[in-house]
Amino acid sequence: MTGGYGGGANILEDCTITVDRGEIAVVVGPNGAGKSTAMKAIFGMLDLRAGCVRLDGEDITALSPQARVRKGMGFVPQTANVFTSMTVEENLEMGAFIRDDDISETMAQVFALFPILEEKRGQPAGELSGGQRQQVAVGRALMTQPQLLMLDEPTAGVSPIVMDELFDRIIEIARTGITILIVEQNARQALAIADKGYVLVQGSNRFTDTGEALLANPEVRRSFLGG
Repeated sequence: MTGGYGGGANILEDCTITVDRGEIAVVVGPNGAGKSTAMKAIFGMLDLRAGCVRLDGEDITALSPQARVRKGMGFVPQTANVFTSMTVEENLEMGAFIRDDDISETMAQVFALFPILEEKRGQPAGELSGGQRQQVAVGRALMTQPQLLMLDEPTAGVSPIVMDELFDRIIEIARTGITILIVEQNARQALAIADKGYVLVQGSNRFTDTGEALLANPEVRRSFLGG
């Protein structure tokens, strides 16, 4: 993928990200490396000047974000990712807007994954803690029954304990067969759960390997993981 916003310079330069079915792939790199831009490009929020986006082998480069959701993409942005005045349950129902079948089973699965949400199902999402809001946002994306779940900085601004818990839930989601792509500042912790990792620098791939291999790579450790 090569592209940028409007008529501006390219932010992504020949950047390649691939996630196989049921895998967890993590994109890390310094601030301004183009990590979130790459995620937005995959979701159709950025016009590509070169390259394409494929889902399950199908070229979806020309599709709108809404059409990509119908094809099986779920996206959780970093900020403004819940309807604060709506209850937890209403937020989850909003996630199922593309469905016309019975959503109760999927909602039960979300509540099994995040028990605190069932406890607070009647509470406005705006009254929840940062970590609980993230659970609502992830739960809402799961209500679309995505093949691919994309999370932009899911642990931003939460405590280390909540971060560990969110990563544990992400592993559980992947075990159900959902493919997961994460952009994450907490690189060390994210790579520890990743099947595949991408280190981006200035919109290009600097390193691509398994999460384990990247954690063990001296250059990656020195430059991106603080030694």
